[in-house]
Amino acid sequence: MVRGRREALVKPDMARIAVITSSPPLIEGGHLVIARSLVESIRSAGHEASLVTTPSNRFGRQAAEYAATWLTDVGHSGGAPIDHVISLRYPSYAVRHPSHVCWLNHTMREYYDLWDEFSSRLSPQGRIKERVRRRLIHAADTWCFRHHLQALYAQSATVQARLTRWNNVSSQVLHPPAPPRAYRCDRYGDFIFVVSRLEPLKRIDLVLRALATDASAGVRCVVAGTGPAEHDLRALATELGLGERVTFAGRVSDDQLVDYLATCRAVCFVPEREDYGFVTVEAFSASKAVLTVSDSGGPAELVKTDHNGIVVSPTAEALGIAIGAVATDPSLAERMGRKAGETARDMSWTAVVDVLVNSHLPAHLRQ
Repeated sequence: MVRGRREALVKPDMARIAVITSSPPLIEGGHLVIARSLVESIRSAGHEASLVTTPSNRFGRQAAEYAATWLTDVGHSGGAPIDHVISLRYPSYAVRHPSHVCWLNHTMREYYDLWDEFSSRLSPQGRIKERVRRRLIHAADTWCFRHHLQALYAQSATVQARLTRWNNVSSQVLHPPAPPRAYRCDRYGDFIFVVSRLEPLKRIDLVLRALATDASAGVRCVVAGTGPAEHDLRALATELGLGERVTFAGRVSDDQLVDYLATCRAVCFVPEREDYGFVTVEAFSASKAVLTVSDSGGPAELVKTDHNGIVVSPTAEALGIAIGAVATDPSLAERMGRKAGETARDMSWTAVVDVLVNSHLPAHLRQ
């Protein structure tokens, strides 16, 4: 009886799709925002979709993490087959399904592009042990990419380059649009907005040092977000004499985020080798220019200097000049903001669903 009711709710030509990503407990990362946005967009396209979260274990337990993912049954659910799966973050691509595409957020970066920084903190014995794990994870990832997937998509050219370098596999770049929110532009206000998890790789310290240069003297900045570097960043702001010019807003709600984006002059986002960075397209969606740096990874792919933002070298002096330029010239911020809005409008979740879902389904299941 229950099964009959369940099947009656699913249209005969509606595909059942699982969006799969890993996630450590109690952490809300950008990959989950992407995953939920994708689920919502697939449902809007007329399919049934659900989010499946696989384990993300601490260091030393990666083998169990991969094994648990490998054994996760994504073939059937609720008495009916799952037609298609889309995996995102490592090692969710280890699941097995005949119709499986991966839209890769990133592999385990400590064993890839962050290896030098990660291994430098290890003891000699620890380094030997982690080198073995690194080889095994590279081998497992490469095997999955080559044997588990119908297609492999990278969320940025930065991620694509890592796949080519370390796994020797080809992929197509498919940039995620901004999460579905009621973005708007109310004005080009009197402050620079920074929103990010406060951790070293996000380089909020670079923004603070840029604000302390003569070129951006007097510019106000709001920093939204929390994280392990918050105490040090507050201390640095005090040390640099930034005083009331910098406001640490802490964790903000979606509505507060949209309000800050709607009223700031521009957004500053300067991470180091970021996989993608939703902040860029969220700023664009609010018709705000983005100030970033040349080694920021994903953001530098989307930002074009004097078009929808400014890309400079990763120094406080260069970034300070860029901040000063938009702070002293509202018309520059507005002109680039309008172009940023055009960039955002060229990106859509409908196009993403077409690529990840409809192009891989049988004709009778396409919407």
